[in-house]
Amino acid sequence: MSKPSELIVWPGKPYPLGSTWDGEGVNFAIFSEHAEAVALCLFDEEGRREIHRIMMREQTDQVWHCYLPEARPEQLYGFRVWGPYEPSKGLRFNHHKLLLDPYAKQIRNGIRWHDSHFGYRVGHRNEDLSFDRRDSAPGMLKSVVIDPAFTWGSDRAPNIPWHRTVIYEVHVKGFTARHPDVSPALRGTYAGLATAPVIDYLTRLGVTAVELMPVHTFIDDRHLIERGLRNYWGYNTIGFFAPEPRYCATGSVNEFKTMVKTLHSAGIEVILDVVYNHTAEGNQLGPTLSFRGIDNSVYYRLVGDNPRYYMDYTGTGNTLNMRHPRVLQLIMDSLRYWALEMHVDGFRFDLAATLARELHEVDRLGAFLDIIHQDPVLSQVKLIAEPWDLGEGGYQVGKFPVGWAEWNDKYRDAVRSYWKGDGGIIGELAYRVTGSSDLYARSGRRPYASVNFVTAHDGFTLQDLVSYNSKHNEANGEENRDGTDNNRSWNCGVEGPTDDPEIKRLRALQKRNLLATLFLSQGVPMLLAGDAIGHTQGGNNNAYCQDNEISWLDWSPEHMDTELLSFVRRLIALRKDHSVFRRRNFFQGRQIRGAGIKDIAWLRPDGEEMTDEEWNQEFARCLGVSLSGQAADEVDERGQPVHDDNFLLLMNAHHEEIPFVVPEAPSGSGWFAILDTSCQTTRNPDAYYPAAAKYPLQARSLALLVERDPNRVRRTDRRRSSAA
Repeated sequence: MSKPSELIVWPGKPYPLGSTWDGEGVNFAIFSEHAEAVALCLFDEEGRREIHRIMMREQTDQVWHCYLPEARPEQLYGFRVWGPYEPSKGLRFNHHKLLLDPYAKQIRNGIRWHDSHFGYRVGHRNEDLSFDRRDSAPGMLKSVVIDPAFTWGSDRAPNIPWHRTVIYEVHVKGFTARHPDVSPALRGTYAGLATAPVIDYLTRLGVTAVELMPVHTFIDDRHLIERGLRNYWGYNTIGFFAPEPRYCATGSVNEFKTMVKTLHSAGIEVILDVVYNHTAEGNQLGPTLSFRGIDNSVYYRLVGDNPRYYMDYTGTGNTLNMRHPRVLQLIMDSLRYWALEMHVDGFRFDLAATLARELHEVDRLGAFLDIIHQDPVLSQVKLIAEPWDLGEGGYQVGKFPVGWAEWNDKYRDAVRSYWKGDGGIIGELAYRVTGSSDLYARSGRRPYASVNFVTAHDGFTLQDLVSYNSKHNEANGEENRDGTDNNRSWNCGVEGPTDDPEIKRLRALQKRNLLATLFLSQGVPMLLAGDAIGHTQGGNNNAYCQDNEISWLDWSPEHMDTELLSFVRRLIALRKDHSVFRRRNFFQGRQIRGAGIKDIAWLRPDGEEMTDEEWNQEFARCLGVSLSGQAADEVDERGQPVHDDNFLLLMNAHHEEIPFVVPEAPSGSGWFAILDTSCQTTRNPDAYYPAAAKYPLQARSLALLVERDPNRVRRTDRRRSSAA
């Protein structure tokens, strides 16, 4: 760079926002509706020294802009914004605070917490009278100019249909931080996720999409750092365009792109968990890092009659102001950037109900949802809502519009309660395992609107779900007050680890029951990373601040549950091979035209169909369901129907064995068991069950039977024996 007196500054353009390298120089543009002046600050390579401060003289439509013909990629920068400091009026300008560019594509120099990051004098009783004049730049994050060039080559989105999708929820760091087959230099990084051992694991497991927990740049809360903890989960965003730098081994944005390209080559989609409902700046006592100092009253929802305070629908201190067109633009620009420039395949929206709020109420047709629906790019990617927030009326499961899938916590609760042994739940369970038609059918949505899960990052892992009755979050430093108490878990007789072989057997059985239910249900299954190998967090159901061995997956042979891993692989393969478990349309419960059988039938243990009165019986804990392969709605390339096998799914959450009378098979043949969770595979793979035979459905177990002609099965077995 030249000396300050020789620095060349051109007017530049108001669009695009952020810093844009055009091959010759860099354009800088930042929106602020109420600012009185804006300065662009350039820093040395280490980000320690401010080497230029350029007053941005040009302003177009409330966008401040300039062009530096001598600037280059890798330039570190930030902004200072002048304006009134009147917290009681919602105005919190303070030019002593260096501010991140909301459109920064890369962010470096992790924050070093100091009182200077706050716009007011920390500890002062009156914010209006405590304007802080200390410079925050020395310990502040820095925005970075990037060169967006990248060779995508023949990269193509896998475009997995929704009904064939199997989601795997992954934490970028935690997945490989302890992986012995990943180079130590790459563990916990984007590059680590793209290594051959990880790709091989994912493809052999059979998942079709990884859902990455937040990778937008986030910060560690000051109170966590002071307790020796970190914000591990990352739901504390400060940069909506920049990949989180702590997951980057090379320091280049291209590392993320390479990860996406590599996963695509393996046929795996990349879905991002995104947090657009709030930012890391917190409430009125939070730091001034970006949006607050650029234009507080524009970016945040403030209390109408007292704008000193923030509307908090998220439990984090603030809520982004979706009513302002520039805030909507910010979010839409961010989403398009990740879809078009980073090639991601979809988004899971944290606390998505907040994004739909126009005024106070959740508006099902809010501006954000309308804009997404008509957008030619974003309407074509996978959109998943966490359909609730903490505000009044914030629970919106089943109420998002066509084109959206939803995390279905009703599914989680019903499946957990059923296998825990709760009574009176079979009616609810029936709705959930068939795609939750009561939630989604009336609005024209399909079964795959329901993203089914038994566990997720928030809550117990699968191992802990069957090992603990209560949460054990003492390591979080909040006296075990944090995290939910509504776990619907069962420790199988002992709280925590045990050497009792019977309890260990029962826990393994319960895990198989939960997983088998998940993958044999209609909808989109989501598996939490680590559940297939027995990962435990020691009973911590809110490990958001545990960036350590509590959260990181343990891949050591002595701790991996390889039998469970094989079981999960088999379940996913079974789902992929049989379209009856991944229908595109809801069951109708009616006779199939010309077939004389129903597409689905619910059965009592005596083999007869359930009556309306029996669905609500408190003692009922056993249920069967007959699934017709002739009703499977898979089609081939020419649009012709592809029929599947007929299946009989039996579930027994009772503590004793129940002889289940099998019904007459739809095609007049008999039944063979291909899956029985009581013994991992089948109790007797050669056993044939004709109509009215009794299947020995073991206590707390699930069995899957398929219709087969016994004569054909025997002929096939003889041919296999001869070949052997």
